[in-house]
This record gives sequence, structure tokens and C-alpha cells, in this order.
Amino acid sequence: MAILVTGGAGYIGSHAVAELLAKGEEVVIVDNLQQGHRNAVLGGKLYVGDLRDGEFLDTVFTENSIDAIIHFAANSLVGESMANPAKYYHNNVYGTLCLLEKMTQYDVKRIVFSSTAATYGDPENIPILESDRTLPTNTYGETKLAMEKMMKWFDTAHGIKYVSLRYFNAAGAHAGGKIGEDHSPESHLIPIILQVALGQRTHISIFGEDYATADGTCVRDYVHVSDLASAHVLAVEKLRGGADSNIYNLGSGTGFSVKEVIDIARKVTGHAIPAVMEPRRGGDPATLIASSVRARTDLGWKPTRDSLEAIIESAWNWHQNNPNGYEK
Repeated sequence: MAILVTGGAGYIGSHAVAELLAKGEEVVIVDNLQQGHRNAVLGGKLYVGDLRDGEFLDTVFTENSIDAIIHFAANSLVGESMANPAKYYHNNVYGTLCLLEKMTQYDVKRIVFSSTAATYGDPENIPILESDRTLPTNTYGETKLAMEKMMKWFDTAHGIKYVSLRYFNAAGAHAGGKIGEDHSPESHLIPIILQVALGQRTHISIFGEDYATADGTCVRDYVHVSDLASAHVLAVEKLRGGADSNIYNLGSGTGFSVKEVIDIARKVTGHAIPAVMEPRRGGDPATLIASSVRARTDLGWKPTRDSLEAIIESAWNWHQNNPNGYEK
């Protein structure tokens, strides 16, 4: 029986594929390569196509015996989601609906969903708990919440069990150095900082230094991408064991400010990394840290790369060896 990974040529998806292959799983990957990279797929069977293409999905489901699905495929840029909500509803929400319909048709009963802590919006509590209210402040978070709710009702109607994993900032790269982070355009803090160290940018912008934090800059929770991948695999195993549907936060439980991240990157890279202060961006909460106590207890999730210095070191190794990403 195979595990189908949608978006398996993307950043986190490719690391999940690597984790599954290391465990001897048969892996099928679906990716339209809109943001993913063929060279990020280290093994398994890759199908290039779109979840919204019913005939394409029929081919995937009929040619493979699929036991469970890990669903990463989605657009995920907050700013773009606010400028073009139709794109996000069509790809994220409608794409997931098409996938759930095919799961119903082909009697596949397990799905692990790569969600986001953006479903919470401005947090009521720090650290954020799974029981806290969900009130997204952007279209991206709203579509992910809609996808979770769809899964709930498909569970009620068709017995499709799901695990939704909510997290903020994936970072770092695979220990083997073969895969890492390559987005175009890049919007994540750590790779942007490392692009400055590589001479690909002149400086890193810090958006606001008057937040209610120790140094005035925003505080965020960072998790190594391979630790996130392992949580998805553990969730599949949990569902295979007959577990009911559930939602889990994934986080280190420790927050780092933008200035702290830059300082650690300076230490790791040995580069000055000039920083320029800019006005605040709209919609940036001061502090976002998620509690992962439930995931650690229920799934047995034990992040092994929870030092931010180690996370940045792995990312730096990837970016130094692949300054143009997957484009050789």
C-alpha cells in the first residue's frame, strides 16, 4: 500500500517524501510543479498534474493502491492571498474538495493535512492551544480553515479520518544536503537573510521595532522542516492504528525575535548581514508561539533539531551549495 503525498515536490512535502522513503514506505507524489521542483523528489513515483483534474486523479488512484494521503498542495503566500483571494479559494479549497471526492470514490479513509497556525489569527493566548478560537486575519488562513472544516464533514459522512497539523515557520534543510528551501519569490525570513549573506541581496528589512517584545521586533516560532516532516509521518501511523480525527499544533515552544534570528545568522555565516528598519507591515502580530504539548503526547513527536542555530546551519549548508536553488 502506498502513501500519496500531494505537493510532494515542494519544500515541506519533499522532506516528508524523504522521511517516508527512509522508513521504507511506497510513496506516490502528485505535484503540478507550480511551486515545486522535480529535483526535490528523491524517490517514489511522481505524477505531474493538478488536483482539480478529475481524469488525472483517476489515473493516480487506479494505478496505485493508496492507503493514506499527506496533503501539502496549496498556495501559501499571505500577501498574494489578500490580493487574489479567488486563486486561493480555487486552488486550496476546491482542490481539496476534488481530492476528498476521489478519496470517497476510491475508499481511501486516511488523510494528514498540512494546515497552518494562521487559522488562529491574532492569538488570544501565548503559547497558542488547539482549543483556542480560530479567526483568521488573511485569506490564506481562511482557506486552510475551510479545508479543515471540509475534512470534518467528510469524516461525518464518509468516515474519512484526518489529522490536521497547524504550524508557523518551517526552516532549515535536509541533513543529507540534497533538498532545501527554494521559493520564487522568496518570502520567508531565514532564506532571505541567507541571500544577504550570499550577496544576492544588499540587506534584510526589519518591519517594525516598536512591538511589545523584548527588543521591539516580532517574535516567531521556528521548526526544522525535517521535524515537521516526521510529525506528518507519525500522524499517518496514528491513523493507521485506528485513531480518530484530531488537530495538533507543531512548534518549538520557543520564540525568537527578528533581530535574534539575524544575529544567529551572522554568527553561523560569518557575514555582517546589514539590516534596514522599515515601517510595520499590516497584520503582523507581535508574538506567535504555538504549544505542541498535545502532539508530543499523542503522536510521540520529539523534535531533534530544536536549536535555532542548528536550523540555520542546515539552511546555510543548503544555500551555500545551491545558491540558485534547484536551478543548476
